[in-house]
Amino acid sequence: MATPARCPGARAEVAIVVNARWHDDAYARAELLALLAEHDAAVVSVHDDFGDTARLSAVDAVIAYTCDVRPTAEQVRALEQMLHRGGRLLALHATNSAIDAPAPGAERIFRTPDAMPEFTRVLGNRFLAHPKIGPFLIEPVEPGHPLIAGVPAFTTVDEIYVAELGDDLHVILDVAFDGACPGFETDEGHGRHPVLYTRPDGAGTVAYFTLGHCRGRFDVADLGIADLGVVDRVAWDAPEYREILRRCVSWAVHADDFVHCPMEGTA
Repeated sequence: MATPARCPGARAEVAIVVNARWHDDAYARAELLALLAEHDAAVVSVHDDFGDTARLSAVDAVIAYTCDVRPTAEQVRALEQMLHRGGRLLALHATNSAIDAPAPGAERIFRTPDAMPEFTRVLGNRFLAHPKIGPFLIEPVEPGHPLIAGVPAFTTVDEIYVAELGDDLHVILDVAFDGACPGFETDEGHGRHPVLYTRPDGAGTVAYFTLGHCRGRFDVADLGIADLGVVDRVAWDAPEYREILRRCVSWAVHADDFVHCPMEGTA
């Protein structure tokens, strides 16, 4: 039996790019596709990288959950074409990262070279380090913003990112962190760190949401650990994280009209 349409908006072409080194790609991809499936206005394509420049320049929105995927300058130009037409880029978790793992037998220091400056300029930040995964208090900066309205401060167990930041960020959520980031070339962080922000780019908008770590048993085999013996999805268990991610995906599909689209689980 046919199901009545749930979204009042027009057709929206959406590309998702999921390829996150040391993360559980399959889980993140499935969760994002499930959220997109709530929007029958979305026509979705799935990609492992930013190489399909014809598609990525033509869509209405790109959603990226990557780690150590380094777009070329040409690929970034395709994203900028999409943005300058009024499109939307939703970047998630470690999409801001270029990470060089230590060589076998070398000091266990992960280095974060400035290897994709065009991309991190568009994103508005470049990953430098994170402290050990643990509980952190995430706090609203703009409580009335539609992406977080009604969502209070919350504690989640996740990665908190120390980053080099652009100067045009509209910060919506942040976190206080002063301390060590063991194992990284940048070995400490200080002050408040954005967790969710937007920035303008041409007629379009970039939104960045840094939370959402996930890891399966075999995702760090290249670091010499064949089987972690555990599955880590605890960051996705926080209902506040789920709600904000749901709204971010809805925004990617509908732009600012997302507030008029009924969503399951809305706070």
